[in-house]
Amino acid sequence: MTMSSREYGIGVAAVLFSALVWGTTGTAATFAPEVGPAAIGAAAMGVGGLLQALLAARSIRRRAPELARHWRNLALGGVAVAIYPLAFYASMRLAGVTIGTVVTIGSAPLLSALIEYLFDGARLSRRWLAGAFIGLMGMVLLCVTGDATHRAGEGMTIAGIGLGVIGGLTYALYSWTARGLMLRGIGSRVAMGATFGIGGLLLMPVLIVTGGPFLASWNNAATGIYMALVPMFLGYLCFGIGLARIPASTATTITLTEPVVAAMLAILVVGERLPPLGWAGVVLIICCLIVITAPVRLVVRPPRTVQKI
Repeated sequence: MTMSSREYGIGVAAVLFSALVWGTTGTAATFAPEVGPAAIGAAAMGVGGLLQALLAARSIRRRAPELARHWRNLALGGVAVAIYPLAFYASMRLAGVTIGTVVTIGSAPLLSALIEYLFDGARLSRRWLAGAFIGLMGMVLLCVTGDATHRAGEGMTIAGIGLGVIGGLTYALYSWTARGLMLRGIGSRVAMGATFGIGGLLLMPVLIVTGGPFLASWNNAATGIYMALVPMFLGYLCFGIGLARIPASTATTITLTEPVVAAMLAILVVGERLPPLGWAGVVLIICCLIVITAPVRLVVRPPRTVQKI
């Protein structure tokens, strides 16, 4: 399957915009310190997901028979959407904004490529592998230097890193399932709306149980509203546009921009400090983006029947 450079460029730009607004979430969450990470994640992804489903409701009803035929993809993606924000925001709370974001987003490209290799038989070009390697080196430097002001104990930091890996896996997983629906002829708005709608519904009980602090002050409420509308609703709307035009592994690699934005905001706004090696990591991630956003050659063998999900 060939794709015009214009369509590819639109896909790259849409995912890049998503990554930029996603990079603000960790800093935004610090403006509501009384709100726990589960509540932040449930409000952001839950409300944002339901808004996406509402926006695409008419199309979802029209394509319901097709969605039903691929219910396994849809269910798997919905569960991944529900788990992702809980792991991601808990990771940032335990390990710091910089490390939590870097580990979550940084692990997603490798895990996404592994998923595509296992289930789609995909082989990525040397250019992609080189770009991913550069980006991973940058993320290693960020993680090693870490946040010089974060006071969590070593055990909490390790737990935060572990949750970040879980976040990266679920992020890669719902990206892959959503793109799988698109490749089967289901539009990006329908695929993303249905997937995130399921995830949003699953997160509503979490929000009901943990979301009380959002009502304690206008500041907390404003933080929740921003997280739901801008990074989650608008960001994932653009992410769906991008996924319809570029491979999931490429999309998740482009989102390496997110930890760069998150680190800069954490330094400028939150007060986290990044030593010289950390800045070297930021430069490497930017170099990764330059390499990775050039058109990649992705060879996909027809999936075997037993591998379809």
